[in-house]
Amino acid sequence: MSNPTAPYPALADAIRALAMDAVQQANSGHPGAPMGMAEIAQALWINHLRHNPNDPAWANRDRFVLSNGHGSMLIYALLHLTGYDLPIEELKNFRQLHSKTPGHPEVGITPGVETTTGPLGQGLGNAVGMALAEALLAAEFNKPGHTIVDHHTYAFTGDGCLMEGISHEVCSLAGTLKLSKLVVLYDDNGISIDGHVEHWFADDTAKRFEGYGWNVIRGVDGHDVAAVDAAIKAARGQSEKPTLIVCRTVIGKGAPNMAGTHNVHGAPLGKDEIAATRAALGWSAEPFQIPQPVYDGWDARKAGAAAQAEWQSAFDAYAEQYPELAAEFRRRMKGELPAGYAAQFQAFLEATAQKAETAATRKASQFAIAALAQALPELLGGSADLTGSNYTDWKGVAAVRAGDGKGLQFGRHINYGVREFGMAAIMNGIALHGGYLPFGGTFLTFSDYSRNAIRMAALMKQRVVHVFTHDSIGLGEDGPTHQSIEHASSLRLIPNLSVWRPCDTAETAVAWNAAVTRPASIGMDVHDGGPTALLLSRQNLPYVERDAATLQAISRGGYVLRDAEGARAVIIATGSEVSIALDAQAQLAKEGIAVRVVSMPSTDVFDRQDAGWKRAVLPPGLPRVAVEAGVTAFWHKYVGLEGAVVGIDRYGESAPAGTLFKFFGLTADKVAETVKQVL
Repeated sequence: MSNPTAPYPALADAIRALAMDAVQQANSGHPGAPMGMAEIAQALWINHLRHNPNDPAWANRDRFVLSNGHGSMLIYALLHLTGYDLPIEELKNFRQLHSKTPGHPEVGITPGVETTTGPLGQGLGNAVGMALAEALLAAEFNKPGHTIVDHHTYAFTGDGCLMEGISHEVCSLAGTLKLSKLVVLYDDNGISIDGHVEHWFADDTAKRFEGYGWNVIRGVDGHDVAAVDAAIKAARGQSEKPTLIVCRTVIGKGAPNMAGTHNVHGAPLGKDEIAATRAALGWSAEPFQIPQPVYDGWDARKAGAAAQAEWQSAFDAYAEQYPELAAEFRRRMKGELPAGYAAQFQAFLEATAQKAETAATRKASQFAIAALAQALPELLGGSADLTGSNYTDWKGVAAVRAGDGKGLQFGRHINYGVREFGMAAIMNGIALHGGYLPFGGTFLTFSDYSRNAIRMAALMKQRVVHVFTHDSIGLGEDGPTHQSIEHASSLRLIPNLSVWRPCDTAETAVAWNAAVTRPASIGMDVHDGGPTALLLSRQNLPYVERDAATLQAISRGGYVLRDAEGARAVIIATGSEVSIALDAQAQLAKEGIAVRVVSMPSTDVFDRQDAGWKRAVLPPGLPRVAVEAGVTAFWHKYVGLEGAVVGIDRYGESAPAGTLFKFFGLTADKVAETVKQVL
């Protein structure tokens, strides 16, 4: 996007100098990848990447993902040199408390960072999600003569990312969907922390990606800017496949004694090696000092502003001809809900209460999805090969499919295949890109496969919805491999992940509304939102009648579902165990023991309520019994040491659901007996 005026090698060497000096000053970090990928970065960022440092959130910018996030000084150097609001003082504070240059790139912390990377391979998944979002938005919004969505997604990756299994999941799907605007540049340096990877990573990566259906450009000299530039041009010049550019590099290039060894991967070079590197490169500037001609060669502000202005002019013309579509595009790229959404949801909730249907909460979720899909055109669903079990589709929805070489076949349901981890990381990328609100389904037990991507969504505050069905021993005959025991409690431990386990159609509707109304964090505009996990039953659950006030109280996460005058104890229950609690309440009432039943579909939402609400729901001094078909330890937070928990602290069995609930003591008789024990 700009023409270098500095001496040709000096542009790349500026990255090397900043990387080795920042890591040395922090006495911590990874200088090898930034030093080895400097020319690759120069070719991409100067000659191809469309971005505007003056407006990092420009909607039609190219997306750049540093999947090998340990090399974070590479992106920090690039952002500083090209003119983002990242002054040299921030590079001096690399890896220090509250700096804008944390150890691994973090979205929302550093202007220009598109996603948080570090757990290897997930950045690739995010990049696939971004490329998928771009392709879908282009199919949805572009019109003949008006192309307002047209950008590439570029990702840097290393051996570590490609060793991680998630790289197979996401790159296989990217090839299947022919995401041709995805370009991955592979830093093929043959080194990881333990040494030369040939002893544990001997794959023919190029053939592997050809097998995925990618366009593979082999044998590129990663230290030859012209060669990398030509490869990127070739990638951009075709519209059939995603591209992998295999760049052969030397890790830590420029360091005369450490280059090409694992010693330069994740540790400072040391003062002597830095001095030797400066001499070898002919770099005479002091640490953290960049000659003005080098700054001038990297500066992307003028070119970026011009590119954005050109796009804005095109968008204004689009808005004149398609004003409603333009307004919709603006709204969705801001992550705002449509005007009137709240009223639409309230009407759906009231209709749900009037129907009072007995249904599995996975089916109740599908009812909610169908209603929300009408109100929210940005809702983008999917499943990891379990659509017919998760019920994540809805009537009339089209599936996303590869196009005929001119983009995707538009749809709002993604068949992710058996790729739970990949699905979760791709959804994070879709959310980060903006324009869609992604959700995906699998069985709750398989949340273990997705877990680190769920954690990353929570860390990045991304509005992503995970539909986890078959949430307990209630799935029955498939047995302990599929029966969730520890999963609900385990997910509740992830900070900023909101977990809902509803008991009927009304609570499921409210859970969905809570998920979609969490603040959206689009691109670098990060708010205090986050992901949601919906834990849903396979088996039918009865509808629980409520008055209007109790219906509205569901949104507080925990509320009094059925009270009793002179209550002597409280039963707390979630999901399928709420009906058991209500049966126990009725049984105890016949014996003259009054108890209150509290439904707590979301413990994290309940925990955020004011002290007055929590005391009103769980009065101090009243003995408490919790009941949930899972591990018991979590619930002592609410029942205390004096209370009791009816649950399961072992793995399940293969049998029909009804048999299992009796076998494990998840019955009204057992709950009633336990209440008597705590009185």
